[in-house]
Amino acid sequence: MMRSLYSGVSGLRVHQTKMDVIGNNIANVNTVGFKASSVNFSDIYYQTLQSATGPNETTGAGGQNAMQIGLGSSVASIVASITQTGGSQRTDNPYDVMISGDSFFIVNSGGTNYFTKAGDFLPDENGTLTTSSGAVVMGWQPDPADPTTILKDTVSPLRVMSPENLFSEPEATTEANISGNIDPQDKNIVSSGSGEFVSISFYDSIGQEYTAKFKVLQTTTSTSVYNVTLSDITDKNGKSIFVTYDETNKKYIANAAIGTVKFGGQTLPDIADSNVDPDTGEITWPASTGTNTMSFNASGKFIGIDDSATAPTASADDTKSLGLSIGVTGNNPFKDVNVDFSTITQYGASGTTSIEGDNGTTDGKKGGRKAGTMTGIGIDESGKIYGKYDNGDSKLLGQIAVASFSNPSGLEAVGNNMFAETLNSGSFDGIGHDVTSDGGGMTTGVLEMSNVDLSAQFTDMITTQRGFQANSRVITTSDTLLEELINLKR
Repeated sequence: MMRSLYSGVSGLRVHQTKMDVIGNNIANVNTVGFKASSVNFSDIYYQTLQSATGPNETTGAGGQNAMQIGLGSSVASIVASITQTGGSQRTDNPYDVMISGDSFFIVNSGGTNYFTKAGDFLPDENGTLTTSSGAVVMGWQPDPADPTTILKDTVSPLRVMSPENLFSEPEATTEANISGNIDPQDKNIVSSGSGEFVSISFYDSIGQEYTAKFKVLQTTTSTSVYNVTLSDITDKNGKSIFVTYDETNKKYIANAAIGTVKFGGQTLPDIADSNVDPDTGEITWPASTGTNTMSFNASGKFIGIDDSATAPTASADDTKSLGLSIGVTGNNPFKDVNVDFSTITQYGASGTTSIEGDNGTTDGKKGGRKAGTMTGIGIDESGKIYGKYDNGDSKLLGQIAVASFSNPSGLEAVGNNMFAETLNSGSFDGIGHDVTSDGGGMTTGVLEMSNVDLSAQFTDMITTQRGFQANSRVITTSDTLLEELINLKR
């Protein structure tokens, strides 16, 4: 009779444990990346009243089964459904990431690596990507030998918004184009006119922007041959680089730092103080030296441009463009710019010439750029993190690495949506792998929510309540029997 009391007590205990697990599951129904747990019971030690016997042919007795009385139940296991994916919640936050597949994010807290499905990340004050609980997100860094690729080595903190990543390096312009159509009847471009002016913008190696201004004027010898000359180079404020302001004497003077400037076969003459208006900075240019000549065929198509007074007569690769070089005293931030004229045409139309310049080649390369300031980051399907900058640049900042385990259910929950490896989960090698290597992927602006199924939890709650209630009845009934036994003697 005492056995039934203790069996009832053990039943109360295991059902209370199951209720505790159900309560925790329901409490975390809206926790990002939470994995629900379930409880399994097992019976425990049995008291054998009679062992089993086999048939006896001598006596004719048949075999008997063992007679055993169980001593209650115990908790066999509490298992988290780690491999079951929770629902997807759209957040549109570029730092929120969801993994599809069985892999885990690798995070570090207190010097120890942990694993999580919760991808609600944010950069901290130092620009390091962290979880909402402050654990550092781990991954791989760009290869120092080739910053466009990832070095898959031991995982380290992803400092995606560190000071060196907040800016993008400038790039000097090395290619530029002048395109459009020249109308030979345009009154500005004919030999007696003032010329057609066109400009290109370009950058030096520290990201400063400049504008080179060119003049195109028909020669007196042919309506299909034109002289192309460089008229000035100005900074972003529209001031000529050949002029500087003398703060001491409060006047404009010639910029002695500018050396030899060449455009094709033309060398711009040196500017002296006498050529500069001290009040406005306007330049009176000395006689130019050298000539550049551009020519077209009878159909109005480009033949070539040459750094001499002789008009090109046959199209060739070396007659499509002219080089612009700027000499500077000391460290020269300028690179030579190759200006391509090959797309210009000479078709008669409305008497108006329409030509324009741009920096960069037709495929968008070598056009140069200013120094860029980070405007945001993006994470692709493989977990690669790219910085986006206001100069149009995009830079690889790192890659989120992931970890997989042979028995993910063997991981130990340690709180804050994190799991630790155990002897039964398999071990982490310290490097991890690319999420796409096992068919998975990452989605930004989305979070994996809890995988708790409320309908299942409420059903388990009902059965747990009934089990607890039934075990309590075992105890009260056994107590009543004991009471009757005691009352035998009055």
